[in-house]
Amino acid sequence: MTFAAPVSHVYNPLDYAWDAQAEYVGRYLNSPVKAVFLGMNPGPWGMVQTGIPFGEVPAVRDWLGIRAGARRPAHEHPKRRIEGLACKRSEVSGRRLWGLFAERFPSPDHFFRDHFVINYCPLAFLEETGRNRTPDKLPAEESRELTRICDRHLEELIGIIRPEWIIGVGAFAENRAREVFGDRVRIGRILHPSPASPAANRDWAGQATTSLVAMGIWN
Repeated sequence: MTFAAPVSHVYNPLDYAWDAQAEYVGRYLNSPVKAVFLGMNPGPWGMVQTGIPFGEVPAVRDWLGIRAGARRPAHEHPKRRIEGLACKRSEVSGRRLWGLFAERFPSPDHFFRDHFVINYCPLAFLEETGRNRTPDKLPAEESRELTRICDRHLEELIGIIRPEWIIGVGAFAENRAREVFGDRVRIGRILHPSPASPAANRDWAGQATTSLVAMGIWN
């Protein structure tokens, strides 16, 4: 696929950060699980840098114990360099999400016995200014083709992981899961942990926990 301006660069962490993604899957994926947490696409300071969904560097390095580096992509944005685990910027969404899991579970192994975290779209889109453009903001023609591919990608992933629940991290991910699976899988949602959301800045962890308890996923 090609993408028109204002998108100038497309990053695929499953390419240049594949070693980290392979370690994540190899160490932590169990099948079946109770719940898969489904994000939209990589964030510029998270998975774009680390190869791990919602991949806040301290969570990836210190809690997940994944130390694999990331190569520099062939077409690198001059304002969005790939620094891997050396990245000093914080991915707030990832810090909140993985921070909740780290608080609730004594170790990653305990969490991953019944859970996994994936993204609907593995690609990140950058504008010439360096601004991140999410898939829901792409033009309709580009979005249709991307959605077709990502729907198939999601169906394959869920077929492998075999979760009882898909939990959309935000409305976009929930809607895509419902569109792809209908009533074949239980589908729920938690509030997206983005700092751009005023609601998420008011005890996001407490709100997410309440939602997961109400669905019967957590006690």
